[in-house]
Amino acid sequence: MRAALVTASALVLAACTPEAQPVEPAATETASTMPLPVVEIESVMQDSATGWNEGDMDRFLAIYSDAPDTSFVGSGGLMRGKDAMEDRYREAYDWSQPGPAERGVLTFETEDIRALGERHALYIGRYILTYPDGREPATGFTSLVFAREPGGWKIVADHSS
Repeated sequence: MRAALVTASALVLAACTPEAQPVEPAATETASTMPLPVVEIESVMQDSATGWNEGDMDRFLAIYSDAPDTSFVGSGGLMRGKDAMEDRYREAYDWSQPGPAERGVLTFETEDIRALGERHALYIGRYILTYPDGREPATGFTSLVFAREPGGWKIVADHSS
């Protein structure tokens, strides 16, 4: 009898216990909940492509941070700083004409943009160089780490293949 009374008491107590509520996370922004800077980053990407297409090296490179450790990694290896990047682009592409006949027309297709904290973002996309004379387009993937600087979103690390 005593065992039955203990069991009945336990059942009554269990029925009266409120349902456990899930614990809400702290109200802090995480990388996955922060607003993405998609419009701003796609805008600076477009402006850089316009610089390329108009033969304006300064406008094309304006998207990169002026920090000396800004890096570019491509088939030629690692380089740091905008001066090294400018040398690379001048050697690899024809900048003697303002038009894109030899350089190609540059466009970007965005695959993904995600926040990496409050002041950084990762852009993953495809670059496409099409040629007015009908040559096969040159295309590849690029992953870019952007930093929010006083002058806007700037690339601090570029890996293009």
